[in-house]
Amino acid sequence: MSNIQLIIEERSADIGNFMVGRLLPFREKRTVGPFAFIDHMGPSLLKDYQNLDVPPHPHIGLSTLTYLFEGSIMHKDSLGTELEIQPGAVNWMTAGSGIVHSERTPQYLRTSEKSLHGLQIWVALPKELEEMDPTFSHVEKEDIPYWEQDGLSIKLVAGEAFGRKSPVPVYSPLYFLEIKSDTKQKVTIGDELYGESALYILEGSISDGTNNFGPKQILIAKDTKFCEFEIEANTTVYIFGGEPFPEERFIFWNFVSSSKERIEKAKTDWTNQTFAKVPGETEFVPLPAPIKF
Repeated sequence: MSNIQLIIEERSADIGNFMVGRLLPFREKRTVGPFAFIDHMGPSLLKDYQNLDVPPHPHIGLSTLTYLFEGSIMHKDSLGTELEIQPGAVNWMTAGSGIVHSERTPQYLRTSEKSLHGLQIWVALPKELEEMDPTFSHVEKEDIPYWEQDGLSIKLVAGEAFGRKSPVPVYSPLYFLEIKSDTKQKVTIGDELYGESALYILEGSISDGTNNFGPKQILIAKDTKFCEFEIEANTTVYIFGGEPFPEERFIFWNFVSSSKERIEKAKTDWTNQTFAKVPGETEFVPLPAPIKF
């Protein structure tokens, strides 16, 4: 793995009443393939009076991927979707021209102790699909491709790799892989990847023979050839990436677009509350103070 270009450390960020570890975007690497944003939630143990409550907020120009390791989140959106996501399943919400959603602890867990741990990911849309109609898809845990190979346990959470395809309805060439090992061993997977590529260490550690890398780090490859690395016992890593877009993507708050003007319009629309509403929700997250691109 001598071709590592950049190492990104997890940074604390506040998403309301819950702290997360932010991994992307980073000042030296805004995107990896179409992946524009990654938050690591938890692991957190919430008391009987503590709950996740992210009121309705908007998105444009992207798809969100929610993947939990522990706990549960109730998703509600302006399409009328109301669905609980649990560990191993995938919520894939495509904002396109605009969607609003909330994320909360389910009602039946709100007065008991509970855990929460997972990843929140944004995937930018191709320019020609940035204004598509919003959609929502849910893929159950048992429908995610899973196999064992050379002593590794592998899941293809989204995209295409290793000659397999996840049922998550992505819109550009990408991959999001989970790799687990119970034993210390060598791993070679570079020939299976394409585009830009990065590796996130959730737990355990890996080594390139000279350097050791541990949890809460993203390793950005110079190319997709991670070559051969050594994975320690009881280690879980996520490898993600894909073909980058030819146009730059701009990000302001929850808005992603190839057009700064489109983001300005989204800001105005949210301030004027002209986005569609989430049925049954009256709260909303206000537009944050403006920042320069």
